[in-house]
Amino acid sequence: MAKQTVAEQFIDILVRAGVRRLYGVVGDSLNPVVDAIRRNSAIDWIQVRHEETAAFAAGAEAQLTGRLAACAGSCGPGNLHLINGLYDAHRSMAPVLALASHIPSSEIGTSYFQETHPDRLFSECSHYSELISSTKQMPRVLQTAIQHAVGQSGVAVVSLPGDVAAEPAPERAFEHALVTSRPSVRPGDEEIDALARMVDAADKVTLFCGSGTAGAHAEVMEFAERVKSPVGHALRGKEWIQYDNPYDVGMSGLLGYGAAYEATHECDLLILLGTDFPYSAFLPDDVRIVQVDVRPEHLGRRTKLDLAVWGDVRETLRCLTPRVREKSSRRFLDRMLKKHADALEGVVRAYTRKVEKHVPIHPEYVASVLDEEAADDAVFTVDTGMCNVWAARYLTPNGRRRVIGSFSHGSMANALPQAIGAQFMDRGRQIVSMSGDGGFSMLMGDFLTLVQYDLPVKVVLFNNSSLGMVELEMMVSGLPAYGTTNHNPDFSAIARAAGAYGVRVEKPKQLRGALRDAFRHKGPALVDVVTDPNALSIPPKISAEMVSGFALSAGKIVLDGGVGRMVQMARSNLRNIPRV
Repeated sequence: MAKQTVAEQFIDILVRAGVRRLYGVVGDSLNPVVDAIRRNSAIDWIQVRHEETAAFAAGAEAQLTGRLAACAGSCGPGNLHLINGLYDAHRSMAPVLALASHIPSSEIGTSYFQETHPDRLFSECSHYSELISSTKQMPRVLQTAIQHAVGQSGVAVVSLPGDVAAEPAPERAFEHALVTSRPSVRPGDEEIDALARMVDAADKVTLFCGSGTAGAHAEVMEFAERVKSPVGHALRGKEWIQYDNPYDVGMSGLLGYGAAYEATHECDLLILLGTDFPYSAFLPDDVRIVQVDVRPEHLGRRTKLDLAVWGDVRETLRCLTPRVREKSSRRFLDRMLKKHADALEGVVRAYTRKVEKHVPIHPEYVASVLDEEAADDAVFTVDTGMCNVWAARYLTPNGRRRVIGSFSHGSMANALPQAIGAQFMDRGRQIVSMSGDGGFSMLMGDFLTLVQYDLPVKVVLFNNSSLGMVELEMMVSGLPAYGTTNHNPDFSAIARAAGAYGVRVEKPKQLRGALRDAFRHKGPALVDVVTDPNALSIPPKISAEMVSGFALSAGKIVLDGGVGRMVQMARSNLRNIPRV
């Protein structure tokens, strides 16, 4: 019986860790690994057209499942292409194992053809990045990498020369039980008691929630009811906390809406729950602030804290809620709920007035119709830029839908690759890529991956023939827009030429039918919607400090964005206010 190679051992360990797909592009140094996959029925090789797509796809799969996903690139330029997607996965806390195959081990350090040093190059976007230079390092290095990725929720990279991968694996190799899930983290009683005292001493408490509230919706609602607290959220917290939330006051930040800004600034105590919200200009500096986070390195790095609590949001609130006194006054909560509803009513007209006659089509209208037509359990992948605005303001969360984007890394071209990973995870689920024309065209080659694997991803293309967010940045800086215009083809024709379903929409009355037809189509589909490049959006509060370095607009040159069906939720929440 032939002895197992290092490559075969590598793949067996990935399978044991729960990996079912390895996304990548083949190449000489990677060939032993790909061949090992060919002969292993428990794992599939997913051939993409660009390694950046491989990393984004693995990151999306990991975010949706919470389990380890994997990608690979061949030596030198091949694995270098992984880096942007790996940065995104790492900053999104997605457990991803990246295989960076390497030049022949005997040539390392000689400026050999395609030589790089991947173990160094990936160190900034990973928790662990090491080179296997000897067969004796297997399987310990790979097992260590997997546990870094899973245990610290991020990227781990293993660099493996092709010649080492092809060698026989060592006899009696040490393999241990793999950790493939994270434990819960409970704060100490001292921190819980200190937080309880602060809550009891405050008249007005506001909760501001991020992605760390995943799985803690019931606990957040119970605590908010006990202390009569408004509940705001960051973009990454929207899908986890906004639905079925009678305390919702919207979102703060650059894409914000509603009364979240006021609620965080007018309270006595602000509790940041599972959020690494990066825009400190939107946080108050004159109220007491507590932060609860499972990652201790996040505590206090955005704003000064009066108390730092290291723990899961769910476990922390389970411990905290019974220890705080129930508050009787709803005055602050009800005032914020009314402000929120009024704020949404004030901008909703932007997408309800004469939209069915407006050409080019309002992107707000596209997003609102998409929200209505998409499945209740759809997964939306969202391009960075103006698509982030429309997703934030129009997609309605319900506890079953998911929204994935490059929300922390802010990369272009993420939506289509992430949709690939999401669809491979579940072919029966509706996956919608909300793509901008700039992002889509950057990695458009991987639309062919949809066709090759017959992945039923639906690409809804917001085609304004410009880099809208960059144009906005220039306006804010007082610069004329330059280099932001795209000369685009008919993308639907390209989709049809590739063998997919494609339709172009230029009039509002065509939109709903086009989306329905695309959603009914069993394979990949692209809806190319020509949208108004002048439809831009502003946050609810703007200061000179906020303008610096990012896209905020002067009111005289842009339109307020609408807020979709959220106004209905806000108005329904007002019915919770007791009548006296």
